[in-house]
Amino acid sequence: MPVTVVRREALTPRLLRLTFEGPDIHTMASEPAASVRLLVPSPGTDELVLPTWNGNEFLLPGEVRPALRTFTPLTADAPDRLDLEIVRHAGGVVSSWAEHVEPGRPAAISGPGRGTEFADDADDFHLLGDETATPAIAQLLERLPAAASVRVHAEVDRDDAIRPLPAHPGASLEWYVRAPADPPGACLVTAAEAIVDVGPTTHIWAAGEAASMQRIRKVLLEGRGLSRAQTTIRGYWKPARPA
Repeated sequence: MPVTVVRREALTPRLLRLTFEGPDIHTMASEPAASVRLLVPSPGTDELVLPTWNGNEFLLPGEVRPALRTFTPLTADAPDRLDLEIVRHAGGVVSSWAEHVEPGRPAAISGPGRGTEFADDADDFHLLGDETATPAIAQLLERLPAAASVRVHAEVDRDDAIRPLPAHPGASLEWYVRAPADPPGACLVTAAEAIVDVGPTTHIWAAGEAASMQRIRKVLLEGRGLSRAQTTIRGYWKPARPA
């Protein structure tokens, strides 16, 4: 779906919110913690070229990979608009584009991907995520039953990346600042290892760096004996490979 950038806002020194406009774009934010793909112009050009699917991946002419990343779609302030929150980080193609894009510039959004559904009897929740997952965590906090017990564990790279999250009457929230020497998601793995009070109505949702999510999956399924139906674990990103 072709869209247009209409606003850019810095939420924290580590997080940008971009607002996009397009016909029927609001349908992208129909489920909590869903996903969409954002396509932006390739580095060095303002022209947006739509890729084609080759049966395995999207590619631009010349077998070039497009600047395409996945984000959580957020409801905006108008029915024809959609918000995406983008972590600011050096070397990221979409992040670099988002730092400088001006209102009126083109992009494209596809989706949405599947959201999150919990069992009807679930009443005890643990939500774990890094900076890329806080938009989804915010949506879940807004939609979980008021009577539920909710424990949120959120990892950031710096103190100034801590952000307000929606209030929930049964929620506790703990922020962790990752040590520079630790791998991404290290605090979340430690938090998962500390979860011991799990029962048949517990559900654990976790999202962030892919390798750390694999470790969390092992901790919960093998170490804690949770069923797959009691967990939602998603690898959102992988570190860039050294050049």
